[in-house]
Amino acid sequence: MDSTQLATVALAIGALLGGGLAALVLLALRARDRARVEASLELPDGTRSVLQGMDEVAVVIDASLLIAAASAPAELFGMHEGSTLPGDELRTLVRTARRADRPESATLRLRRGVELRLVTARASIITPRLALIVIRDITEHERVEEMRRDFVSNTSHELKTPVGAITLLAEAIDSAAEDPEQVRRFAARLSAEASRLGQLTSRIMNLSRLQSADDLTELRDVSVDEVVAAAIESQSIAAGAAGISIVRGGVRGAYVRGDVQVLTEAIGNLMANAVAYSPPGAQVGVGVKADESVVEIAVTDRGIGIPESEQQRVFERFYRADQARSRRTGGTGLGLSIVKHAVQRHGGEVELWSRPGRGSTFTVRLSAIEPPENTPIKGTRRTKPKKQKSKKKAVRDGVRTKGDLS
Repeated sequence: MDSTQLATVALAIGALLGGGLAALVLLALRARDRARVEASLELPDGTRSVLQGMDEVAVVIDASLLIAAASAPAELFGMHEGSTLPGDELRTLVRTARRADRPESATLRLRRGVELRLVTARASIITPRLALIVIRDITEHERVEEMRRDFVSNTSHELKTPVGAITLLAEAIDSAAEDPEQVRRFAARLSAEASRLGQLTSRIMNLSRLQSADDLTELRDVSVDEVVAAAIESQSIAAGAAGISIVRGGVRGAYVRGDVQVLTEAIGNLMANAVAYSPPGAQVGVGVKADESVVEIAVTDRGIGIPESEQQRVFERFYRADQARSRRTGGTGLGLSIVKHAVQRHGGEVELWSRPGRGSTFTVRLSAIEPPENTPIKGTRRTKPKKQKSKKKAVRDGVRTKGDLS
C-alpha cells in the first residue's frame, strides 16, 4: 500500500472518528437540554398573561403540587401562587393525567369560602413538570336545570288533578242525564274545576313570563296608592264572602318605577293569601311606609302563621304551607313564587315575618322615586267626603279601609 492509499485510509478513519465524536457530543447536548426541560419549573412564555386574561379558575402546578401561577378568579377557591393545590380530588385528577399522559376531566365539589360549589375540572400536562388545571363553576347552571326539571314535573302533576276531575265530572253528567238535580250539582263542580284549571294555567304563564323575560316592557312611574287600591279591589269579593275586612294604612303619595300590572298582581297575591289563611271575622292589614329611597308595602294577617322551618320554602313553586286549606280555597301554590319573581324583576326584595298562631307579615321593598310633577301630595287621611264614599262602598263589598293602620 503506497503512501497515497495510507493517507486516504487515515483520512477516512479520522472522518469516521470525528463524525462519531460529533454525534456523541450532539446526543449529549440534546440529553442535557431534555433533562434541563424535564427538571425546569420555568413557565412557558406568555403563560401568566394568558391566565390573567381568563374569567375561569385556572392554575399551573409543578410536580410537587405547588401552584406556580393562577388566574384572578382562582383566589375565590383558595388557590394562591406559592400555595399547595387544595382538595384531594383535584390532586388525584392531576396524578391521573400525569400517569395517562393525556388530559383528564372530572366533576367535583370544591369549597369556595364556606360554600361547596359544583365544578368541572380538566387537568392537562404542559411540560414534564408542569400541569394546567382549568375549573368551571357549574353550580348555577345545575340549579337552573334542576329548577326547570322540577317546574316541568310539578306543573304536569298539578295539571293532572283538574284535568282528571273535569273528565270524571263530564262522564258523571253524561251518566246522570236523566237526573236534573245531579246534573246541576256535577255541572257546578265542573265549572269550579274549569275555573281552577284556568287560574293555574294563567299563573304558570305569568310565572314563566317573569322568569324568561329579559326586561319589564311596561315601565312607568307607578303610584303605590293605585297599586294597593287595585289589589284591594281584586280581593274585595273573596274577603267579603269570608267576613274579613281589609284595612289600608300608612303614608300616601309614594311612587315607584315599574310595571303597574305586575306589581298589582304581586300585592294582590299577598292579600289573597292573607284572606285565605285568616279566620272569619279577622282583619287583613295593608300598610305603606316610604322615605327618600325605599317604599315598603306590608300585608299582615292574624292567621295560622308559618313555622320557621318552612319559611324559606313558601316562595317555591307549588309549595303550600297548609295543603288541606289550600285545596279547599282553590290555591295553586304559585302565588308567592310570582310575588318573589315580580319583586326581584323590579330590583326589590320581599321579606317574611311569621309566628305559628300569631299570623304573618309579608313586606315588599322597592326603590322609591320622586312623584311626577303636578302630582298633589296626599296625607295619611282622606278628606271626609271621600272617606264616607269609600266606607259606603266598602260596606257593600264587605271590606273597610282606614287612613291609619295601628
